[in-house]
Amino acid sequence: MDLNVTGAKIYCYLFGNQNLPITETLVNTWIAMAIIVGVCIYLTHHLSVRPTSKRQLVAEYLVGMVTGLVHNNMGKKWSGFIPFIAAIFSMSAVDNLMGLTGAFSPTCDLSTLLAWAIVVFVLITYWKIKTNGFGGYLKGYFDPIPVMAPLNVISEVATPVSMAFRHFGNIASGTVITLLLYSALEAVNKLLFGLIPGAVGQVLGTIPFLATGIPAVLQIYFGVFSGLVQPFIFCMLTMLFVAQAGE
Repeated sequence: MDLNVTGAKIYCYLFGNQNLPITETLVNTWIAMAIIVGVCIYLTHHLSVRPTSKRQLVAEYLVGMVTGLVHNNMGKKWSGFIPFIAAIFSMSAVDNLMGLTGAFSPTCDLSTLLAWAIVVFVLITYWKIKTNGFGGYLKGYFDPIPVMAPLNVISEVATPVSMAFRHFGNIASGTVITLLLYSALEAVNKLLFGLIPGAVGQVLGTIPFLATGIPAVLQIYFGVFSGLVQPFIFCMLTMLFVAQAGE
C-alpha cells in the first residue's frame, strides 16, 4: 500500500488502478463515532435497577432529555425516533466540538451535512407515502392547482438542502471568522512592534501578543455555543418535518 498525503486527503491505492480516498473528514468522523461509542459503553456499564453511580445518573438524564425532546415535539407515538435523534445530535455536537482541539470538524465539510439531509429527506418521503399512499403523495405535488407542481417539487427538495446549508454555514463561518481575526491581529501585532527600532522590534513582532486571547474567546463561542445550538436546530427541524409528513 502506497500512501500519498496531499493536503487533508490521503489516497490509499489498492488493487492496481483502483483507489480508495480517505479524507480528513472521514477519519475525524470515525474518531467522533469511536468517542460516542466509548462514552455510551462507559455510561451504560454495570447498570442497576436503582441508580447507584453518578455514571448511571448521567446516562438516565441524557436518555430522559432526548425522550422528552421527541415526545414534546413529535408525540409519544414517535418513540421509535429517539435513538435516531440522539445519534444525529451526538454526532453533530461531537463533530462541532472537535474544532476546539484544532482538529478539522467534519461538519465543516458540506458533504457530511448533505448526507444527513438526504437521510432526513428519505424519512420525510417515506412517511408521506406511508400516510397518504403513493398516489396521495404524488397528488400533493399538484395542490392547490396543477401549475404549482414545479414549485412544490423545488420546495420538497429545498427542505433538506436548506437544513444542510444552515448547519454548514454557521459552523464554517465561525471557523473562517476566527482565522481571519487571528490573521488580522497577527498582522497588526507585527506592524505595531515593528515600529520599535532594532532587533527588539523584530523579536517582539514575531510574538503574537495581540493574537492571544481574543481569538480563543471567539473560538469558544463559535465552537461551544454554536456547536451545541446547531445540532439542536437540525434535530428540531428533522422532528418537525417528519412529524408533519406522518400526519
